[in-house]
Amino acid sequence: MPRRALLSVSDKHGIEDFARGLVELGFQIISTGGTQKALEKAKINVTPVEKVTGFPECFGGRLKTLHPLIFGGILFKRNDATHVAEAKKLNIEPIDLVCVNLYPFEATAAKPGVTREEMIEQIDIGGPSLLRAAAKNAESVTVICDPQDYMTILAELKDAKDTKPETRKRLAEKVFLHTAAYDTAITRTLSDGDHAGVLLTNRMKLRYGENPHQWGAFYEVAGNPPEWITLQQEEKQMSYLNILDADGAWNLVCEFEEPTAACIKHANPCGVASHSDIAEAFQRAYDADRLSAFGVIIALNRTCTKAVIEKVLEQKIFVEIIIAPSYDPEALALLKTKPKIRVIENHCSKPDAEITSFRTALGGMLVQNLDTRVVTEKDLKCVTDAKPTKEQIRDLLFAWKVVKHAKSNAIVFVKDACTVGIGAGQTSRVDSTIIAARRAGEKAKGAVMASDAFFPFPDSVEEAAKYGIAAIIHPGGSVRDAEVIAKANALNMPMVVTGVRGFKH
Repeated sequence: MPRRALLSVSDKHGIEDFARGLVELGFQIISTGGTQKALEKAKINVTPVEKVTGFPECFGGRLKTLHPLIFGGILFKRNDATHVAEAKKLNIEPIDLVCVNLYPFEATAAKPGVTREEMIEQIDIGGPSLLRAAAKNAESVTVICDPQDYMTILAELKDAKDTKPETRKRLAEKVFLHTAAYDTAITRTLSDGDHAGVLLTNRMKLRYGENPHQWGAFYEVAGNPPEWITLQQEEKQMSYLNILDADGAWNLVCEFEEPTAACIKHANPCGVASHSDIAEAFQRAYDADRLSAFGVIIALNRTCTKAVIEKVLEQKIFVEIIIAPSYDPEALALLKTKPKIRVIENHCSKPDAEITSFRTALGGMLVQNLDTRVVTEKDLKCVTDAKPTKEQIRDLLFAWKVVKHAKSNAIVFVKDACTVGIGAGQTSRVDSTIIAARRAGEKAKGAVMASDAFFPFPDSVEEAAKYGIAAIIHPGGSVRDAEVIAKANALNMPMVVTGVRGFKH
C-alpha cells in the first residue's frame, strides 16, 4: 500500500514541486478544492478527498475534510495493536503526511473596507483541525504548515525513506505555535480590541537581563514580526538593555522628518540634533553631553555614512549600538574594524496609533496604543504677552518631540535644533530643570525649554530664567496656570501650551 499525503494549502507557493517530489517517492496525494485543481493543472495525479470519504464537499467549501476516514487515518496509533485492528475494521487507511496552511485571515482583515462577514469566511476550520491532529500523532505522522520546510522534508524522505523523529517533533511544535497565533489574531480582530490576545514567539536568548545575574530573552509578537536586523554582532551578543535603549533611540529619531541623530543612555536621550548633513547632526548630538554619551546608543534616521563612523573612530567614542535605516558600504567596512559595536538596520515608518504596547505590572499586563500625537505650530497657544519668534517656535517644537522620549519628569533645553541640556526621571520637575541647566551651562542662554507636563508651581520657570532660557513650551492645565503665566509675563518670557501631555514612564 502506498503511503498517503494530504495536501490542502491556501499559500500554494512551492506546492507543485513538493507534490511532484512526493509522487516520485511513491506517495499517493489526497487533496481538496483549489489545491487539487492546481495540482491537476500541473499534471500531478490527485485523489479527491470526497473519493476517500464518499461524502461531497458542501456548504460552499465550509465542509471538506472533517470526516472519520480522514481524521482516523491521521490519528490512530501505528504502534497500538488495538488502534491498528480498529482502523482495519473501520476501513481506515493511514495518512502519513499532512501539509496544510490556513486561510489568510490576517491578510483579509487588513484590507481596507473589509466586512466582518468577509473576515468570518476566512476563519479556517478544517485546516487547524488537520494540523493539530497530525501534530498530536507526530510519532507517526509528518505535519507541515510552512512552505519553507518542503525541501527539507523531501531530502529526508529521499535519504532515509522517512522523516526523522526529531524533525517530526520540531514540525509539530511549529504547528501548535502556528495555530495558536492564528486563533490569537482572530480573537484580537473580531473582539474589536476588547480581548487583546498576545502570543510571544521566536525567542532570542540575550546575554543577560537588566543585570548580569538575570537571564533575558527577546520574543516576537505573533503576527507583528519586527523589521530590524542585526548586521554586526560578532563579539557581543545583544543584552536586554541594549534592545530597550535601541528602541528608545529609534522611536525618538523617527519623530523627525529632517535628518536627525540621537545619543541615548539608559533609555534617556543625552543629545539630539537635526542638520541637513547627518554626520553634522551626529556630531552636534554627541557634543550636547559628551560626559553622558559613554557606552552610548547612536540612532540616525538617515543612511549611516562613512563620515559618521569616521567621527566615532576619530573621537574614540565608546558605542554600544548604532541603529540606522541603512549603511553606506564604506561605513560598514569601517565598522568591521570595531566588532564590539552592534550594528542594527531598521526602517522608520509613520507611527501607527493602532499598534499596541505592552508592559507587565502586578502580575498582569498593561496595554495601550502608541503615543502618535504630533504637535504642530497650529496646535500651540501662546498664553503670555510676549510672543515667540519663528526661530523659537521651531526650537520649541523640536524640544517637544524630544521631551516625549525622556523619562518623566522631563525637561529639555534646545537651541538651534540641538539639545543643550536634559533633565529626566526626577520626582520633582524643578530638579529636572536644575539638572538640565547644569548640563547646559552657558549654552542655556537664549535656548528654549520644554516640559512634558504642566508646571505645578512657578519655580521651574524662575529657575529656567536664571540661566537665560528665552521661551517655554508645556501642556498647561495646572490649577496654578495663572500663577505660572504671571511669572512668565513678569520675566518677559514667551510661553506656549500644547494641551497635550507627554509623559513617559
